[in-house]
Amino acid sequence: MPASRAELFAFLTDLGIAVKTYDHPPIFTVEEGAPWKASWPGGHSKNLFLKDKKGDFYLISALAESEIRLNKLSKVIGSARLSFGRPEKMTEILGVTPGSVTGFALINTMAAFKAPESPPIRFILDKALMAESPIHFHPLKNDATTAIAPQDFMTFARACGHEPLLVDFTEVPE
Repeated sequence: MPASRAELFAFLTDLGIAVKTYDHPPIFTVEEGAPWKASWPGGHSKNLFLKDKKGDFYLISALAESEIRLNKLSKVIGSARLSFGRPEKMTEILGVTPGSVTGFALINTMAAFKAPESPPIRFILDKALMAESPIHFHPLKNDATTAIAPQDFMTFARACGHEPLLVDFTEVPE
């Protein structure tokens, strides 16, 4: 069973991490969320669930405004050709559905929430997102947005067993 919003917040509290959450109607795209997020300070994330040609899986959390060129990114992160992962694999690995992909889904890769035989996932994090404060992610569903300090998000990711690969998407070759 994937983690619930309450379990995510309890985990963050156990780590000593304070967050602020804004409830809103479900948001499925960065553009759709722009009016809601305009008054919230900090960096807003976009999150992608990807698979490479070899069958490896990736979660990318980037600043909403960052341009991500999948055809060039594979060379930077040392993967085979990247494409979007299938929704059923997203649910199996991250415990979320399309429209709700989030960096907070890393909690579902931990043993307590992980599906048996679920493949591992690599976590790629945008340096531009980490330069903002606070940073915003959906708390496992797209009907709310949670603000967290960048250093606290790194603590969270590491507590979930992930050392993010920091990538400057402005330096990915054309």
